[in-house]
Amino acid sequence: MILFYTSPGCASCRKAKKWLEDNHIDFIEKNIFSNLLSESEIKYLMSRCENGTEDIISTRSKAFASLNGSMDDLSTQQLARFIQRNPSVLKRPIILSQKSMVVGYDDDEITAMVPYEKRYETEPFSETSIASVNVSLKVRAH
Repeated sequence: MILFYTSPGCASCRKAKKWLEDNHIDFIEKNIFSNLLSESEIKYLMSRCENGTEDIISTRSKAFASLNGSMDDLSTQQLARFIQRNPSVLKRPIILSQKSMVVGYDDDEITAMVPYEKRYETEPFSETSIASVNVSLKVRAH
């Protein structure tokens, strides 16, 4: 199951939602303003970031500006509580599956949300189908 964190009026959230629906991918939508995120949920989101909390924190938000650049001085618990009180600091949408996390909407990155089973619903390649593909390569001499 996919968790889909959104906010009202977010164009990227609408695009991502349409993509998920068009691809028949089940998801649970959570509006970050009307559904208070728990501290443990926020800590889990932070733990899934590959490049630190900047993956999910919008440094252009007014809430972030109120920190006066001191986010690095906050403990994990303090940062989680700050996000809980100021959900607008989160980038949106955040799309979370068991294996992947996508922040924002990108046509290529969102394909990581396609479950493994659905990726291979089409007929797999056979030797004849591969052989029938005409591939030309241009080799450049150095």
